[in-house]
Amino acid sequence: MSSPKKNKVRVDQAIRFLLENSLLLIGGSALALIWANVNPTSYHQLLHTSLAPSAEGDSFSLVHVVNDGLMALFFAMAAKEVWESLLPGGVLSKWKTAATPLMATLGGVVMPATVYIAGCWLTGRWEDLGRGWAIPCATDIAFSYLVARIVFGNGHPAIAFLLLLAIADDAAGLLILAIAYPQEALQPQWFLGAVAAVALGIAFRRFGVRSFWWYLLGPGVLSWVSFHYSGVHAALGLVPIITTMPHSRTDDGLFVESSDDTANTLGEFARWWKNPVELILGLFGLVNAGVVMSNTGTATWLVLSALLLGKPLGITLFTFLGEKLFHLERPTGMTYRHVVTMGVVAGIGFTVALFVSTAAFSEPGTIQDSAKMGALGSFAAALIAVPLGRILKVKNAESGNTSPNS
Repeated sequence: MSSPKKNKVRVDQAIRFLLENSLLLIGGSALALIWANVNPTSYHQLLHTSLAPSAEGDSFSLVHVVNDGLMALFFAMAAKEVWESLLPGGVLSKWKTAATPLMATLGGVVMPATVYIAGCWLTGRWEDLGRGWAIPCATDIAFSYLVARIVFGNGHPAIAFLLLLAIADDAAGLLILAIAYPQEALQPQWFLGAVAAVALGIAFRRFGVRSFWWYLLGPGVLSWVSFHYSGVHAALGLVPIITTMPHSRTDDGLFVESSDDTANTLGEFARWWKNPVELILGLFGLVNAGVVMSNTGTATWLVLSALLLGKPLGITLFTFLGEKLFHLERPTGMTYRHVVTMGVVAGIGFTVALFVSTAAFSEPGTIQDSAKMGALGSFAAALIAVPLGRILKVKNAESGNTSPNS
């Protein structure tokens, strides 16, 4: 018979496995997909359940609270990774190291958008589907990282390349979301609130405020309200205050705890919110992935083709152009076999692609569902990447083998 202590250890391990592998997001998405197809009426009643009385109609429905409010913490965590990557030691801190992956990132944004736009014109659907051009520009850091470890093995240079690409992709995604998908007509005067929030955050730091709660509940709330009323997507509302929190002077790498804990308020913020954000992502999947399967349509295939074909094509082509035109170098140990395979892995758009689908097509219905199906279907990239790696003889680094040079 197992002892209570052993049972507790197993439960803790199971919970950690769920959280560290984003299985709550997958579970929430799967539940939403089943629920929306079995009983769509009750599912949509859930989405529009009001969590608080509001004079703004649907503003406090579950779907709006999750997408506009709670997801601000997810994007704050993404902004934190981008910001730290610019610090000394970070993957974006040295041009020589970052140049090639940044060039690949450009290809991974431009080519999927081009494939999507070309598909819209060829199918005569630009008028109703054109707004979705940015959906396939996304790369899901967490899931692409998990798949890359399976394909390449821990420690392979292709993983560092992919992570750098995904971070830069996140930065581009935040910018695209802010510029291309305002929730309402822009009200520039409200940006003064965000400027005041940043100034307040800097003042907090200079006066030695260390608790991240002060930054969230003061400058954070002010910035979020500013974004909400300015017309820019409110989910980006916490991004400006990330740089104001006291942080480490160096960056030891993505998903690695910094060895410099001196006044690291930003690090404490990330550690405290890491698991709650996984719960938020589970809710995000639940309220956004409930699409009716029969609504699969043109937008689905446009998003999928842009992610599964446009991503690897753009990443590979721009890496090649970077070498030939600008004399950039691939990391040691990476051949074009790795670049192509990594490009396929980067085609997993999922979380951000799903979010952009709701921003691009804000009205629930056939088109929104169709675009979301493409974002959800991008998991197919994982199913393609594993056998492709074997076909191209990309050996797992942990097996002690490396693929031949190309």
